[in-house]
Amino acid sequence: MKVLSIKVDDRLHRRLRNRAASANLSLSQLLHPLLEEAAGAGGRYVFTGQDEILGVVIQIFTLVTELAAERGHALVERASIEARHAMRERGLLPSGIIPVPGELDNEQDLPGRVS
Repeated sequence: MKVLSIKVDDRLHRRLRNRAASANLSLSQLLHPLLEEAAGAGGRYVFTGQDEILGVVIQIFTLVTELAAERGHALVERASIEARHAMRERGLLPSGIIPVPGELDNEQDLPGRVS
């Protein structure tokens, strides 16, 4: 196996070392999946400690969507629009992905809006 040397500032090194230690991993074990992802074309996302939380969020989202669907698809559509809007505002969704600009400008016209 080859050894790869990179230069990082002290602060970043300390943060990486602490993150690895908190996961019971060596620094190499922590960074190896990141390097694999960087080298691969179209590979999966890099494993992080947030994966368990993400899994729970996906389960909750699925349950809530199913419950909302029982009340009507307009409610699901409205919630999806608002979720995408909130994600885009926080930089979690690229601006090229819906909602399109102005999607929430006229909220009373959105499906499921209760006045």
